[in-house]
Amino acid sequence: MKASRLFALSCLLWLSAVSSAMAEGFALTEWSSRGLALAGGLVGRADDPSAIAYNAAGITQLPGTRLMGGFAAIAPMGTIQATQHGESNHTQTKPNIWPAPHGYVTHQLNDRVWLGLGVFSRFGLGNEYDSNWMGRYNVTDITLQTVSAVPTVAFKVNDVLSLSAGVEILYGMFGMGSQIPTYSMTMQPQADNGMDLKASGWGFGAQFGAHLRMNDEWSLGLTYKSKVALKLLGDVSFDRRTDNILAMTGRVPRAVDTDAHGTVILPDSVSLGLSYKPLDNLSFEVGTVWTRWSDFKSLDIYFDSGYDAISPKNWRDGWNFNASVEYSPLDWLTLRGGVWYETPVVDATYADFMIPTNGRTVLTLGAGFKWDNWTLDLAYAHLWINSLDYGSSRAAGIQGMPAYISGGESRDTVANIYSATIGYTF
Repeated sequence: MKASRLFALSCLLWLSAVSSAMAEGFALTEWSSRGLALAGGLVGRADDPSAIAYNAAGITQLPGTRLMGGFAAIAPMGTIQATQHGESNHTQTKPNIWPAPHGYVTHQLNDRVWLGLGVFSRFGLGNEYDSNWMGRYNVTDITLQTVSAVPTVAFKVNDVLSLSAGVEILYGMFGMGSQIPTYSMTMQPQADNGMDLKASGWGFGAQFGAHLRMNDEWSLGLTYKSKVALKLLGDVSFDRRTDNILAMTGRVPRAVDTDAHGTVILPDSVSLGLSYKPLDNLSFEVGTVWTRWSDFKSLDIYFDSGYDAISPKNWRDGWNFNASVEYSPLDWLTLRGGVWYETPVVDATYADFMIPTNGRTVLTLGAGFKWDNWTLDLAYAHLWINSLDYGSSRAAGIQGMPAYISGGESRDTVANIYSATIGYTF
């Protein structure tokens, strides 16, 4: 049976991503330390193995065989202020660090063809609150981890134009907890019942790139990453089996362990980057990324026990605007910095506590070190995340009896990202 929005069950499943992550919505862009330090400015440059993630057509600039691998550690934090029955409380997210590893290999077959393989995370989410906090009927904890393997071929058409194509194989794991309001048959409130959802699944997509090396100073990059339909299968468990009159009326699921399934459409995106290199040791890049979040209209999860969690989203398309500079004062040392801004994508009408974000501004810094055939890149990014107002939200577990949260907002929401990457050229 169709369930009311009351508990469309924070099951809005993994939806999204994260307060933990990087790009607005629940996309990630921490695909290498150099790329992070340059605020994603590797679409036009595209001149190291992590170009497989940013713009794979650029690997035609890499002779021989190259390896690169590393990770990013994402540490979000923030405060939710919410008002319920005239009482206002402040809740801080629990401190956590979420890992985002990456690895790449590129190989030049001949003067025209290059092969590559990238393993990185395009989407992710992580957040945790106290189990008895005011928004517990929406969510108490949520994690989403995805890993994409992208085998790629790049073709050098001529000295100016290179093209690439790759197949994306994506695996996702999702976990979410929330509390279920519980009432006896005489409508007397009972202790909340904890619910835990775990699911995983596969999805497939494609990635395409183009790189124009117009001259020694100017380069232009363009990429397209397709949608991925992630089909999730999992199970739902409850702290205890108990009768609940709200479940009898279809407002919340019955407290019975069951299987669950759903499909999440991860959005497609287009990236554009223009790079200018006036000196051999100095370069600049400006770029933009458009993500079709408007396809994210609803998140629907179906329980085999007969409960349908229907969660409207109605997001809008998002834009990322970035600029970066890279300077090498010494043969073994490179300094980097960048900034990006992301437009809001969440519809405040259905805003939830899984994603307390309303646009972001990010400052990035980093350094690269080189000795012999080895490279080491380090990066740091700080995210300022705009406040999100919950006063008009009708999201599951926020509005409606007994949750009814009449107002509130996210405050002081920030994230710090630390990243390290090692590379080797054969």
